[in-house]
Amino acid sequence: MLVKSKRPVSSGVGRRPEDRTVEELLKDGIVVIDKPAGPTSHQVTSWVGQMTGASKAAHGGTLDPRVTGVLPVGLGSAVRAMDALHYGTKAYVGVMKMHGSVDQKRLAEVFDEFTGEIFQTPPMRSAVKREMRTRIVESLKMLEVSDRDVLFMVDCEAGTYIRSLCVDMGDAIGVGAHLQDLRRTRAGVLTEDMAVSLHDLKDSLEEHRSGNSTHLKKMLLPKEMLLAQIPKVEVKDSAVDAICHGASLAAPGIVTIDETIRKGGTVAVMTLSGEGVGIGTALMDAEEMLKRKEGFAVDVSRVLMPVGTYMRVWGSSQKSA
Repeated sequence: MLVKSKRPVSSGVGRRPEDRTVEELLKDGIVVIDKPAGPTSHQVTSWVGQMTGASKAAHGGTLDPRVTGVLPVGLGSAVRAMDALHYGTKAYVGVMKMHGSVDQKRLAEVFDEFTGEIFQTPPMRSAVKREMRTRIVESLKMLEVSDRDVLFMVDCEAGTYIRSLCVDMGDAIGVGAHLQDLRRTRAGVLTEDMAVSLHDLKDSLEEHRSGNSTHLKKMLLPKEMLLAQIPKVEVKDSAVDAICHGASLAAPGIVTIDETIRKGGTVAVMTLSGEGVGIGTALMDAEEMLKRKEGFAVDVSRVLMPVGTYMRVWGSSQKSA
């Protein structure tokens, strides 16, 4: 972070994410489910919502019914932050079934060819429009080859279709291929080490209702973890409520700035206590934000904090924080 000015002392109105209670996290937190094979992501999310009693629940990135692994589920108002997972990468381990015998040297060459920027068309069963798009594959590694089965690991941009990736690699090799098995091991900074089963979540909720919240506390995470991969600005307490009401963030309201911020890029707006206020688009580079004493710095498009969390110190005629 780059320091813009002398850091003011927070008013203490908010609560640091790590200090939230279990009850608060049940209303505004996330839980990472280790999705089993069989049910849809929507079904799993619905079960989590029913078990926790959350006002609403939503998952971050659909997994096909047969696919297992990391399925982040947002609870209550944390649902607003789930889109932040689109800005990070996701990791998978899978098995690709080749439709014919393949020379391993040629197979390794194709793995290299499909690392980096690739073109994809979503599979027929996808819920999105089937049109050509580009995705970034950060890494694609063969772990083991047994006959026609290829165990692989991939780290890729969110929205990459691993099923299509296997089909396309099979076509490039010339024998055809399909995805046999798949497990998601990471979504953004949320890893399978954080994932819990539906049964364990249910047992921990029962313990919580009986007075023991130890296990449930470890399972519930603050929504701010979803923002880990997004460049951030910290703002003065006096700017927070205006942003919650839909105002753009003006340069004078900024305290610290992530030096990686670029004009047009996504920015997470945070309080001095580390709370997520909103997500928006940078209207200037970090260097310019440091210099400017007026003007809009961030166009906030998604508000994550409820109105009234911080004291209102702005007038009704003001249009920026």
